[in-house]
Amino acid sequence: MAANSLSATSLTRPEFKQLNPSKPTQDVLKTQWVGTISTTKLSLHSSNLRPFFAKRPPINATISFSLPTAKPERVAATEKIPIWSSKAIKAYAMGELEARKIKSPTTGTEAILMGILIEGTNFASKFLRGNGITLQKVRDEIFKMRGKPDMYFFSPEHPPLTEAAQTTLDWAIDEKLKSGENGEITTSHLLLGLWKQEESPGHQILVALGFNDDKAKELRSFISEPTFEGDS
Repeated sequence: MAANSLSATSLTRPEFKQLNPSKPTQDVLKTQWVGTISTTKLSLHSSNLRPFFAKRPPINATISFSLPTAKPERVAATEKIPIWSSKAIKAYAMGELEARKIKSPTTGTEAILMGILIEGTNFASKFLRGNGITLQKVRDEIFKMRGKPDMYFFSPEHPPLTEAAQTTLDWAIDEKLKSGENGEITTSHLLLGLWKQEESPGHQILVALGFNDDKAKELRSFISEPTFEGDS
């Protein structure tokens, strides 16, 4: 049994020599099991390490300040192209995400309404909450309207806009152009555009929660004031 055991002295330590940082050296490792192995030491010179730390390619990012429009020629024909506020763009993006969460194949006016409320810091969301319209109430109305989503259905990464939702965006742009005022297109324009789509789910949800033409006029009067500070 002792004859088959491995000897602790079977591995001969290689003789260590002083390394030249700019020149590779060679050592020999001898064992009784695998014979002689030549091992080449890597040079420690910094230039030899450069391939291991290759520079990463630069990352290019594009930030969009506009939302989809069905009439791009209308905006291109104007001298001053109106831009959307950052909060309106965020509200739209959050609405698109909510459309995916409720497993909708499209981004509709109800999703845009949720997006406005989820962003939360814009003027339109504050106006809605001030009139008792909250995100949870909107979600409850959507589930009443749509029923439970199919658990086996998955929405596309970017659910396309419904006709009513696209018209909502275009109405907001048109309204800003008609006013002739400077400044951004805000979530308030987005909400008023949604209210104009009377057959849309978003409009029906607003009606069910107590929103009406008087409140729409009140919101419009706010954004028409010279002191109106947009989506602050």
